[in-house]
Amino acid sequence: MRKAEATGKAAPEGSGSDGKRDARAELKGLADDIISSIDRKENPKIVTTTRTKSNVIYDDKEGILKLGDSTEERTFVNVGQAKRFMQTMAVAAKCYKFVTENLHTSIRGLFYQLKYSLGEDIDENIFNEQGESNPLIEDLEVALNVKREDLNLNATRKGILAGNMKVMDSFGDERLEIDTARLGRSGWAIPSDVDNDIEFVDVKAKYVLVVEKDAIWQRLNEDKFWQKENCILISPQGQATRGTRRIIRKLSDMGLPIYVFNDGDAWGWYIYWTIKTGSINLAYIGSDIATPSARFIGVTMSDLEKYDFLKKMTMRASEVDVKRAQEMLGYPWISKHKEWVDELKKVIKTKMKLEQDTLQGPRLTFIDDYIREKIKNKDYLP
Repeated sequence: MRKAEATGKAAPEGSGSDGKRDARAELKGLADDIISSIDRKENPKIVTTTRTKSNVIYDDKEGILKLGDSTEERTFVNVGQAKRFMQTMAVAAKCYKFVTENLHTSIRGLFYQLKYSLGEDIDENIFNEQGESNPLIEDLEVALNVKREDLNLNATRKGILAGNMKVMDSFGDERLEIDTARLGRSGWAIPSDVDNDIEFVDVKAKYVLVVEKDAIWQRLNEDKFWQKENCILISPQGQATRGTRRIIRKLSDMGLPIYVFNDGDAWGWYIYWTIKTGSINLAYIGSDIATPSARFIGVTMSDLEKYDFLKKMTMRASEVDVKRAQEMLGYPWISKHKEWVDELKKVIKTKMKLEQDTLQGPRLTFIDDYIREKIKNKDYLP
């Protein structure tokens, strides 16, 4: 992996965390390397670790997905690579400007900042679609060993939290204290960047409960489940974003057990595994967003044998559901666990699935008892 030499020059005052100062130095180091190559009359190049499925490995010792050692080289004096090289440098230049000025934008905003013509006599834009610029942001993350958030690029917020914890948020010229136990029905909207200018303090909880669906989060929040059980209650509201996965990892690093409560189907289970081991697409930041210590408390197909009422609550699994379950059996980090192999095979064989909402069948508060019982009896999957 290419690592530009740090210049030793700090970012301007107020620019945020060490991550952002490092990002500024790395971006400048990249530019310095390019200029030095030109001065030596050499072909400027960028070397980065290959972000393909074939270069993703499962580190059994760490319990996460990460990139292998394969690299790729992008050069300027190459007909097939010149445009992509130019585009990469354009993205890097804009990000350097954002970090230097301490201004933030979305990855969509970056695209529009760069959507302009190469010149009056050249009928071609630097970028025509956002699908061209997004992969280049990831290339820079890998090549410079920084995160997108350190480049002052934000994504859409998705995820919600409640619990006995306080968040110190340095926003603009203010330093705000947010008490996540005093936000009523709304909870705290998890930002895409939970590292820079944000600090988690006064965390008073026994564990973290991650529930897949917002509706179930609302049900538990209304019951003040997090207060009664002294836990941090999080919902990624579907597939977990980088920011939500990162906060789960940070809370795990504080010593809190992580329990995940999702649907009993291949999709809910896959969401769990992206939280636990990371994902193939984001293997390059697996060590930051994966939480190997996470445990799955339900819903499982095995629950059908423990709770009779669930037998009337099953839904038919679609062909897509079954295909997804078959694909998951092919992942070595999943198939190494007999418990998970059994669960996936039950879905494939019965073509049935269970939603976590079904646990509201007997009574709305039954879901609370289910979670307590699972955690108390350590009835969870690895």
